[in-house]
Amino acid sequence: LLPKRPDLKLIITSATIDTQRFSEHFDNAPVIEVSGRTYPVEIRYRPLLSRDDDSEDLDFVDGIVQAVDELCRVGPGDVLIFLSGERDIRDVSEALRKHHPPNTEILPLFARQSASEQNRVFKTGGPRRIILATNVAETSLTVPGIRYVVDPGLARISRYSVRNKVQRLPIEKISQSSANQRSGRCGRVAAGVCIRLYDEEDFAARPAFTDPEILRTNLASVILQMTALKLGDPAKFPFINPPPPKMINDGYRLLEELNAVNGKRQITETGRQLAKLPIDPRIARMILAANDQNSLNEVLVIASALSIQDPRERPMDKQQAADEAHSKYKDDRSDFLAFLKLWDLYHDRQKHLSQNKFRKYCKENFLSFLRLREWHDIYQQLHVQTTQMGFKPNQQPAEYQSIHQALLSGLLSNVAMKADQHSYAGTRNLKLKIFPGSALHKKGPKWIMAAELVETGQLYARIVAKIEPEWIEPIAGDLVKRQYSDPHWEKKPAQVVAFESVSLYGLPIVNRRKIHYGPLDRPTSNEIFIREALVNGDFNCQAKFFQHNRQLIDEIELLEQKSRRRDVLADEDTLFAFYHERIPDDIINGHGFEKWRKQAEKKDPQCLFMSREILMQHNADQVTVDSYPDQLLVNRVPLPLEYHFEPGKQHDGITQTIPLSLLNQSDPERYEWLVPGLLRDKVIFLLKSLPKSLRRHFIPVPDYADRCLKALTPYEGALLPALTEQLRKMTGVEIKADDWRQEALPLYLKMNFKLVDEQGELLAENRDLNQLKQDWSKEAAASFRQLPDSEYEKSGMTGWDFDAFPEHIVMQQNGLEMTAYPALVDRGDHVDLTLMDTLQQAKSFSAIGLRRLFMLAEKDNVKYLQKNLPDIQKMCLHYANVPAAPFEENKTQQISPCEQLKQDLIAVAFDRCFLKDQDWPRDKQQFEQRLQQRRSELINIANQLARLIAEPLSEYHAIAKRLSGNIPLAAMHAVKDIREQLNYLLYQGFVHHTPDEALQRLPAYFRAIGARLDKLKTDPAKDRQRQMEVQPYWQRYLTNIKRADNEAMQQYRWMIEEFRISVFAQEIGTAYAISAKRLDKQWAEC
Repeated sequence: LLPKRPDLKLIITSATIDTQRFSEHFDNAPVIEVSGRTYPVEIRYRPLLSRDDDSEDLDFVDGIVQAVDELCRVGPGDVLIFLSGERDIRDVSEALRKHHPPNTEILPLFARQSASEQNRVFKTGGPRRIILATNVAETSLTVPGIRYVVDPGLARISRYSVRNKVQRLPIEKISQSSANQRSGRCGRVAAGVCIRLYDEEDFAARPAFTDPEILRTNLASVILQMTALKLGDPAKFPFINPPPPKMINDGYRLLEELNAVNGKRQITETGRQLAKLPIDPRIARMILAANDQNSLNEVLVIASALSIQDPRERPMDKQQAADEAHSKYKDDRSDFLAFLKLWDLYHDRQKHLSQNKFRKYCKENFLSFLRLREWHDIYQQLHVQTTQMGFKPNQQPAEYQSIHQALLSGLLSNVAMKADQHSYAGTRNLKLKIFPGSALHKKGPKWIMAAELVETGQLYARIVAKIEPEWIEPIAGDLVKRQYSDPHWEKKPAQVVAFESVSLYGLPIVNRRKIHYGPLDRPTSNEIFIREALVNGDFNCQAKFFQHNRQLIDEIELLEQKSRRRDVLADEDTLFAFYHERIPDDIINGHGFEKWRKQAEKKDPQCLFMSREILMQHNADQVTVDSYPDQLLVNRVPLPLEYHFEPGKQHDGITQTIPLSLLNQSDPERYEWLVPGLLRDKVIFLLKSLPKSLRRHFIPVPDYADRCLKALTPYEGALLPALTEQLRKMTGVEIKADDWRQEALPLYLKMNFKLVDEQGELLAENRDLNQLKQDWSKEAAASFRQLPDSEYEKSGMTGWDFDAFPEHIVMQQNGLEMTAYPALVDRGDHVDLTLMDTLQQAKSFSAIGLRRLFMLAEKDNVKYLQKNLPDIQKMCLHYANVPAAPFEENKTQQISPCEQLKQDLIAVAFDRCFLKDQDWPRDKQQFEQRLQQRRSELINIANQLARLIAEPLSEYHAIAKRLSGNIPLAAMHAVKDIREQLNYLLYQGFVHHTPDEALQRLPAYFRAIGARLDKLKTDPAKDRQRQMEVQPYWQRYLTNIKRADNEAMQQYRWMIEEFRISVFAQEIGTAYAISAKRLDKQWAEC
């Protein structure tokens, strides 16, 4: 400009200017120094930090207090103390008031004070004044009457952080020029004294001048104006102090964020509009967005407020009152809305009050009249400017969202997400807090934006508002970074989806949003589609090729499950290659595939059909239906089998699904044999699990397994007893039941059972069928009884007035044949005919039901026996002392012991008379015939039974007497054992529960006990030794007493009594040959 206008004179003036640098920049322009009328100033250095190791450093506040004391001793005059901020002013003011310098007035001075408070420092006269000021008193204001200055040498300097994009206000050492400017403040009215709280060396080491502002601020506004005015590249512009490239680059980045320049650093249409507004580009960007968001009226007010110093005043001595006055226009959601409320209040009061009254109102409500007027002026200027730019004010009040989305467009770098209760995570990994003066300070919404981020002691967000994270992404546009993870196929939409994470300058704003991934990465999506949809079959496709290929794959996979190998079906890569050769690379979803397929099949209908040869790597000829059946018959009902080859998993092996109604008919022994294809593996494993002393007899194990399997008849009885017996025949080696380690079998060699209800819903699952039956037998029986009514179900019968009574019948249910077992159930004064789900249960009930029918037919004989049983009274006396059954806990006695004994004797007599044969009467004719044939024997059988029972009852009474005396300590073990034996021999109901053969042997058992007691007197140690022989077998029975209804277990129980005779009283004689070896063999069958 100057070369073009030689007539134009440019004068640059400043109190702290670097004259040499300016002169050289402007072609060695002349420098004219104009010195004001000043007096000499004495500089005194009083450093807070001592250089002497023996002296202590002074505290900052104490150093100022000492300096004031020193100056007060020099003479009268006001003191100006420079401080770095309001907090220091408060601390020093409090210290000076406590120190009480005589005749002094302490006055603060800083930029945010109201005009009336600032005006107090200009009133001279009166007591000595100590003025505590920020660097506003260094250049902006001249305070009259100052004779003394205290200079700590520090100031809060505004610096922009390029790395964090934050305007920092660090406290720094001032330059030499600023220090001289401060000292000059005390030489205006007379000779002065300036105390510097640092030493002379420190002063000499400081820079001559403060860094120019162009090196300490964001350059976006400067670059925007230069670009709009076509002043060339800012990096090449002849600045007096050229900013470093990183600051220029940072300015451009902010302009890109505001969409003011493009990637090539060329100004955009938005940038040209921003340049027309004489405000910070970020605030200007809000106005442009407000025009689009239909919120121009509100945003113009807020933008004007952000362009000036806050009109709200907060005097140090009236902070609480100021906060209360300002609270009336606070908003809990947004500090920005507080400006709108204040704006409305301001105009309402101005409209109804005179200017003097309005000024008074402002003062009473802690508002700056001058700043309010400045706010209004800027608003008017922006309003005129936007009108000229063609912007249209909104006709209706704007909503919260539209206002704040417009503001957000200029504040994208200032968004933050709540990290914990008190702090926020901002962009570029910033950690910040909401400024305590904000209305949102305590509430702390999850997401906020801030008008500015200012770092003092820590980083604060000032003037904040609650926002929604969904607003950020559309406004930020290309500024966000997108990352995609976990691309995968989803069957329902038939497309490849992935999770998208979106971040803005490192701050996550969208976390794992599901999106259609196909258009973003077609090659990967094509591969995923083929592998998941076609190879793995996860696709809703009705095409013939798909059904054909899936059926073939399912068949081959079943072969793998059955044969327990993974190399039959071709691997996925082979299947993938088949489809990939035929399907175009641009097919990425189900819709596109179907469209292509229909056209392709017109040319070649078989183009996607696979053959068994393609799908199979190896044959599986050994996997036949006989070796691996798909179902097993349970009482004529075919039940499905599932095969799983999943080692270590819960369902590994074979799973049998059993309907609840058929549970009780399922035979655990049948399932021990598994299926033929796995039986050999099981036998080999069982042989290998034997103790080494036994296993050595069966080597090589596979050969012995094969020889056993050839000799055995599968499914007849339990596997282990059959295997034990066959090995004994082959080698002569005796194997005990405990030698087999069934618990060590791998899961696939143990049948798994799923119990399901009528709807097929899973009720329970277990590999122990016995446990399953124990847990669900009642429910299973109830479910079975819900089958359709049958002719074999009748009630209230007192005689044989029904048809034939077969052992089992076959019923039809849901198209399946089911076996049921008719049973006669005793109801006391009648019997019912019903169907049951197991033969054993039907036999058990029918035995009692048939007895009731015979007793109902022989009522007179029953009455006779109740009164005429031989020695019944004497037996009743002994029976009364017999304990309750040890295996029936908490059973309530409904009748007297004597009546119970009579009923049991009569019931057993009827059983011996009419039902001792295995072939029960099955129709009325057989019943009547049995009645006629056996009726005459009843009384004699009953009398014999009574006499048989009388002896053990009498013996019980006698033995009980022998055990009630003083027992020697050495015999206590035997007494305890005998008492337990007695309790299990004779108890309430023993006549009914004891088998016929055992009843016949009761006298022998009691004689053996007597003989044992006789021998005990002479050799208790020998008795203990003998007891140890019997005890393991007895304890084994007690542990498994719940299975006492098992016929084999009953046999085992009474074999123990015979074993006791052989051990304790051989002279009594046993009913049959007995030994420990025979007991073990019997136990194997239990």
